[in-house]
Amino acid sequence: MATNPPKDGSRKGAVRQRSQVKNPKTGLWTKHDSETGRFLDVKTSSNKLFKGVRKEK
Repeated sequence: MATNPPKDGSRKGAVRQRSQVKNPKTGLWTKHDSETGRFLDVKTSSNKLFKGVRKEK
């Protein structure tokens, strides 16, 4: 299970059952749940990846 230690800003472990993919139209990263197949969140604050979430190929 992924945990976020206080004051550190790092993550111990990966978020399971989730991945991220880059939207080709907007260029923003989108979080995808593999259990339900739904798109969960779009990263609009910056152009960087979500922390601790694997990329889809």
